[in-house]
Amino acid sequence: MPKSKSHKGLLKRIKITKSGKIRFRRPHSRHIKSNKTGEQVRGYRRPRYARAGDMSRFGKLLFRPLRSQEKSVADAARTAEASE
Repeated sequence: MPKSKSHKGLLKRIKITKSGKIRFRRPHSRHIKSNKTGEQVRGYRRPRYARAGDMSRFGKLLFRPLRSQEKSVADAARTAEASE
C-alpha cells in the first residue's frame, strides 16, 4: 500500500493549531484595497477558523482527525460545567 500524502497546497494556506483546529487567512485581502471599505480591510486582518462544514473535507485531504471551532467551544463549555 502506498503512503497517504497530505495535500501540500492546503498545508501552505493553513495552520493546524495544537488542539487540532484549522486557522487560515481570508481571501481577497492582499491587494486592491482602494475599492474596499475600511470595515472590510480590518476584517481581513483577523485570522479565521474553519467551520464544521469544511472539516470533513479538510480531514480527508490531510489524512488526520481535526476539530471545528464549534466543537472546541462545545468541549470547553462541557469541561467548564463538569468542573463546577
